[in-house]
Amino acid sequence: MQGILNEVIYAEQQKMGSLEAKVMEMLASLQGQVEEMRGEFTDLVAAMAVAEQLVEFKRDYSSKPRKDDQDNESFKDALVNSKRSFCSSHFHSLSPFKHTEPKNLFRQISAPNPRNEDMRRQNYKSHSLFFLLLLFSLLPLSATARPYVLIISKDDLNPPSSTDDDSTTGDSSEWEEFGDSDNKSEDELDPGSWRPIFEPDSASDPKSEEEVLYYSGVRKMVSSATSGNTRLMEEAASEIEAAAIGGFPHAQSALGFLYGTGQLRERNKEKAFLYHHFAAESGDMQSKMALAYTYYRQDMHEKAANLYAELAEAAVSSFLISKNSPVIEPLRIHNGAEENKEALRKSRGEEDEDFQITEYQAQKGNAGAMYKLGIFYYFGLRGVRRDHAKALSWFSKAVEKGEPRSMELLGEIYARGAGVERNYTKALEWLTLASQQQHFSAYNGMGYLYVKGYGVEKKNNTRAKEYFEKAADNEEAGGYYNLGVLYLKGIGVKKDVTIACNNFIKAANAGQPKAFYQMAKMFQTGVGLKKNLPLATALYKLVAERGPWSSLSRWALESYLRGEVGKAFLLYSRMAELGYEVAQSNAAWILDKYGEQSMCMGESGFCTDAERHQRAHFLWWQASELGNEHAALLIGDAYYYGRGTERDYERAAEAYMHAKSQSNAQAMFNLGYMHEHGQGLPFDLHLAKRYYDQAMESDPAAKLPVTLALMSLWIRKNYPSCFLVDWIDSLPEVYPRVGSWVENIIMDEGNATILTLFVCLLTVLYLRERQRRHAAAAVGEVAIPLHPNENDVPAPN
Repeated sequence: MQGILNEVIYAEQQKMGSLEAKVMEMLASLQGQVEEMRGEFTDLVAAMAVAEQLVEFKRDYSSKPRKDDQDNESFKDALVNSKRSFCSSHFHSLSPFKHTEPKNLFRQISAPNPRNEDMRRQNYKSHSLFFLLLLFSLLPLSATARPYVLIISKDDLNPPSSTDDDSTTGDSSEWEEFGDSDNKSEDELDPGSWRPIFEPDSASDPKSEEEVLYYSGVRKMVSSATSGNTRLMEEAASEIEAAAIGGFPHAQSALGFLYGTGQLRERNKEKAFLYHHFAAESGDMQSKMALAYTYYRQDMHEKAANLYAELAEAAVSSFLISKNSPVIEPLRIHNGAEENKEALRKSRGEEDEDFQITEYQAQKGNAGAMYKLGIFYYFGLRGVRRDHAKALSWFSKAVEKGEPRSMELLGEIYARGAGVERNYTKALEWLTLASQQQHFSAYNGMGYLYVKGYGVEKKNNTRAKEYFEKAADNEEAGGYYNLGVLYLKGIGVKKDVTIACNNFIKAANAGQPKAFYQMAKMFQTGVGLKKNLPLATALYKLVAERGPWSSLSRWALESYLRGEVGKAFLLYSRMAELGYEVAQSNAAWILDKYGEQSMCMGESGFCTDAERHQRAHFLWWQASELGNEHAALLIGDAYYYGRGTERDYERAAEAYMHAKSQSNAQAMFNLGYMHEHGQGLPFDLHLAKRYYDQAMESDPAAKLPVTLALMSLWIRKNYPSCFLVDWIDSLPEVYPRVGSWVENIIMDEGNATILTLFVCLLTVLYLRERQRRHAAAAVGEVAIPLHPNENDVPAPN
């Protein structure tokens, strides 16, 4: 009888084991689907399907028998963790926003109610609906996430005083979006740029012998970065220096760049600063960027804010009124250790296959494709160079086909005179038609025309305010911004700095760059907001980086896509000096990835391995200061292994701590490893375990290495005098000698701990078995191996 009972119990346990395995398999599959959508919900239907699957899966499982209450609790915890992982992965992509993990919500959904099965089944639908509504509420946040989200408290507000300037009127420079400033070319906004080298059509005749020398030197410098001709580079440096000594400011800027990076010149920060100072005093905007970034790094916020304010003002002069700006966003060409292939594929401009398909569809009469092409050319997106004439042509064709979105852009083109003669009457006509088609951002342009009195009988501030309010009521960032200007200047309304500030905050959080500029001015001057120079500097910097000098990014990307890695490195290095974090990390990545192919020039020719490591280390360090967690991780690796700098475990730990503060799982793992071995941090196995656990909580993909690490801790705790401990500790010293093999076969360079932990997998079973045998011998029992099929069956009496 007992044997039959054992068989029944064994059969039930086997069924439950199989069911548990299916449960975990389905959870893993569902979590994998969720992780693929991490950071963006471009397909809401897919997100809803995942949520429905989670609830459906819970319902199916709830109807199955369980062997005991412990199984109920284990399943509940598994489901809660799965759902929490789903939600936390989405919230992680919205890191700028403050959030609270909705634990109670998910526990309410997952908690079983054995009292009333039918009621629970009915509640599943309502819970499912509630969960989907939560997803709907999160979708706008995902779509509007920005690097900066301003959360201003009452303490930040500065009450208006009689000292505030009330003399500003509606005719101030704040209302020149369609004014004369828009007629300035990029050459006027960024004099002395390298545009004639990369865009020969924009070249003009040189006006002096120094200018001839300067552009000849820059052309040779760019050419040598492609060919690797050191002699040509020497000629380039000599010509640039001669032009700089002759007093040509843009040559002084280029010479400051050579001294700052140490290219065929001894790296000399003092000389670099001096030449940039001379150039900036004579109006070179890129030298002003370099100086502002230098002050910013040194926490000299007043000087940095003054320079960045001037640069930001130049940058916003070409921004559009209803859209963000015709900005060239710097593209990160790498994704950690790997090339960012998908982003690069979408940045090939007219050579991109998707662009060619869109162009073919447009030529066949597809109105949507016409509008899309117009957008590409108007804003210079996806690697396409801006061409307002082509944009006008495609928008006009799209309107003829009944495409309403093109109406607003046509109105804006006519108002700005972009690629066509300026015509305010036509601008108002097209903007009015667009607003009638429920394109609410068109109200911004209409309001502006009434404020200025362009294309209308006379100025009408009341009607302008109504239009701006209509745009703001539909959550248009431009509407908030323009209302803010009205209240800040007292145009058609009573001046109210507090209301203006509130509107600017809404506009800034919606991504309006001009609002960042206004907020920066308020923080700098203390008008409306309490004076805060560090924040003012950061906001000015954000806007200034959208200036025409960001064209360097496009030229660098084009060079990289053509396989001209050396030229791309030169251009990214120039941008890195101006304070662009993306350019700093791109240049450092090229050095690490391509080595000699980067055509890195040192003081006397090509960079040695040591010079490349030092330069990459410096670039990664700058990027880490600007918040790049991957850069902070690599800085920690550099100090840990002594690459490009002296080995320093304490500074490595500091860098890992910086990366950990940005929720980097690899940094958490490395801190655990250093605590485990007492390297740069106190020897503490409890803290080591805590960091290992945090790494796995932060990134489920860390489960395998963390499990192995915990095995290593177990060996170290239970067998501290075992020879394996000494052997494991010696592995990091062996690693540098087999680094290339590790990088190609096992892992990315920098993660030597995998070697340390791999041995644990081979030894832990043996050690546990030996411990069990010792325990059995201590109580006088004989350990008898069980049959493989009888592992969980009680021994017969």
